[in-house]
Amino acid sequence: MITMYGISNCDTIKKARRWMDENNIAYQFHDYRKDGLTEAQLTQWTDSLGWEALLNRRGTTWRKLPEATRDTIDHASAIAIMLENPAIIKRPLLVAGDHYQLGFQPAQWQTLLTN
Repeated sequence: MITMYGISNCDTIKKARRWMDENNIAYQFHDYRKDGLTEAQLTQWTDSLGWEALLNRRGTTWRKLPEATRDTIDHASAIAIMLENPAIIKRPLLVAGDHYQLGFQPAQWQTLLTN
């Protein structure tokens, strides 16, 4: 089963979901905010992708963090911040078996999902 993680009102998520539907690819959508996340999920993702890749440093949620928090962030604090502020996680995160794809890149998704 393919699961797409994100936030339903995100424009990139809307594009990604539309692409999945247009390509007749079955998937389950998991909204970070509504459906929640566990520390175990975040640990698994950060172990596979790296916490730096998973953390969206360009968004408003990141900019709203205190400067001291941003300057001293590490793996453990990143997971805590992502649990508390799921909007800070880059999206979408596509999980297909043991494969992860972060961000919406149609060509890469096509390769991952049709092979």
